[in-house]
Amino acid sequence: MPERSAASRLRLSGLCFLLQILNILLFAVLVRYGPEGSPGPCPSQLNCGRGKPRSGFQQPRPQGVHIQVLLSFGLLVAFLSRYGPGSAATSILMVALAIQWAVLIQGTLHSFLNGKIYVGAQSMVSADFCTAAVLISTGAVLGRVSPVQLLLLALLEVTLCSLNEYILLSLMGVSDSGGSLTIHTFGAYFGLVVSRLLYQPHKDRRKREEQQNTGQQGDVSAVVGTIFLWIFWPSFTSTSSAHDTAESWPVLNTYFSLVASTVATSILSPVLWEESTPRMVQIQDATLAGMAVMGMAGEMLVTPFGALIAGFLAGLICPLGFRFFTPVLHSRLKIQDTCGVHNTHGLPGVLGALLGTLLTLLATADTHGDRLELLFPLVAQGSRSVPYQALLQLSALLLTLLLAALGGCITG
Repeated sequence: MPERSAASRLRLSGLCFLLQILNILLFAVLVRYGPEGSPGPCPSQLNCGRGKPRSGFQQPRPQGVHIQVLLSFGLLVAFLSRYGPGSAATSILMVALAIQWAVLIQGTLHSFLNGKIYVGAQSMVSADFCTAAVLISTGAVLGRVSPVQLLLLALLEVTLCSLNEYILLSLMGVSDSGGSLTIHTFGAYFGLVVSRLLYQPHKDRRKREEQQNTGQQGDVSAVVGTIFLWIFWPSFTSTSSAHDTAESWPVLNTYFSLVASTVATSILSPVLWEESTPRMVQIQDATLAGMAVMGMAGEMLVTPFGALIAGFLAGLICPLGFRFFTPVLHSRLKIQDTCGVHNTHGLPGVLGALLGTLLTLLATADTHGDRLELLFPLVAQGSRSVPYQALLQLSALLLTLLLAALGGCITG
């Protein structure tokens, strides 16, 4: 056993060393600071944002996104009493390597010019978005894989997540600034497929018993992580909004969704689990679901009550999923979803994509005004019809599910 433990430590150390040296060499040869933060216009050859460049693109705020990825997601995967401290440490290690790899992969797709990758503040924001999807996937396999396997998962998922984002945002012109598809849906179903391929019948019952014993540490982690989600996630969803004046819609809509999803979970939880008050972990799940549903629709909703309805539905779906669908995943599909990412990210992400498709069908110059050109520039210019744009939004959901499943199969 000591020899095996030493070998495991050396594998992790060696892999980290090789990956970091590789990143340093690639950065030295390829990566340069670009004109993104300069006062002049971005060269037409470069794509200086996520997806196609849009006029008046706001200055990104990577600090809030870093806080979300490191603190909120790191704490949310630390709720298991046995794996908590190690999971948080491994999450930070994954973030450190995944951000570097995402800058390289996304830079190659978006801002590769004359043999160089040009990066700026928006590059870090985009890399953090991709890293968030990786941490969501980690929640589906937590406690069943080693740190070495998690690092390999991160490298493969960053590559496929970046490709999915490039196809959706740049080639198809889909609007998904808050990541219902590119972050929540992709991360959830990628992790679920990996979990399915890692299924071990003789260990499944013991692992479940260990993971259900969360203890007081889990409650503390849930409290802190949820507070950070409430504070920073609304600005997270607006980081890649099209314009400074457009920021208020995704921020306010996300807040309205959060409050409605929390109330909805508080309504259902005492009924489903016969408890007088909802537990903190359930409030955490409701918060995640309320955020995921606003990823695509946040900057499209023109009325606050629409965000309340969407959040309320997400808050109902989440506890119902834990109560009725999670047992089916275990017994019928042989999927052990450790952190319940299917209920907190997957289903709300799909709901958000469907809501976004519906709102796209209703998008007109009368309802959106000048914002229509920021959301759907080709529709505003008359080169793409509203029904065709809505079809692309729906097709993006199917493509994301396909790429996530394919990537999960390869990784698993």
